[in-house]
Amino acid sequence: MTVRIMPCLDMQNGRVVKGVQFVNIRDAGDPVACCKAYCEAGADELALLDITATIEGRSTMLDVVKKVAEVADVPFTVGGGISDVASAAEVLEAGANKISTSSAAFRNPAVISEMVKEFGPERVTVAIDAGQNQAMASGYEVYIDGGRTATGMDAIEWTRKVDGFGVKTILPTSKATDGVKTGYDLPLIQEIKKVTSAEVVASGGAGQLSHFYDAVEAGATILLAASVFHFNIISIPELKAYLKSRGVIIQN
Repeated sequence: MTVRIMPCLDMQNGRVVKGVQFVNIRDAGDPVACCKAYCEAGADELALLDITATIEGRSTMLDVVKKVAEVADVPFTVGGGISDVASAAEVLEAGANKISTSSAAFRNPAVISEMVKEFGPERVTVAIDAGQNQAMASGYEVYIDGGRTATGMDAIEWTRKVDGFGVKTILPTSKATDGVKTGYDLPLIQEIKKVTSAEVVASGGAGQLSHFYDAVEAGATILLAASVFHFNIISIPELKAYLKSRGVIIQN
């Protein structure tokens, strides 16, 4: 399949931020400026994730979504604080192309089915934060609340259930590799790909060009990254040229 590049804008207090293993947050810029720059650089999609909305018990910042929608010329996914069909509809009406749900979906799986029915499977992404835990059959446990709360649920078993709702995109992020820049958690991508027909997003850990290729080899078709793009370690044109040189089919 065609591989797409997706810069991720983690949002906190209206600013783009980036952390390491879901903590140690630092500022990375204005969301509208970042969005515009990434579109101009050749991003295929964007992700806008309000990382503290769920734990603060509030909805996504719709004003930010509207401002980003005004400058975005590629599809963008919004997540964080989307707990039901109504809140998802508000985000889509504000200009987002897709919504992503994680904690709410885990607490009430029926909401996944409701969103798929209301908006179509192509517009619903389920994000799965996973922590390494050898007590789980797969070695991975689902975490919610921005990676703060362990659930006791095996991440691969949860993926099977999510796949049953017909969503077209699953976004797993490994707590072990998030922001560390040592590479994506390839075994997690591989295991998730085995149990779903959905597209799998590689998320958490990219630090050099080869890490993106490794994720494609593991089964990911959407390559999400934040730090390497935000802090000018890797440019999108450079990444696309590298992947093409390795025989990967790129959208643009």
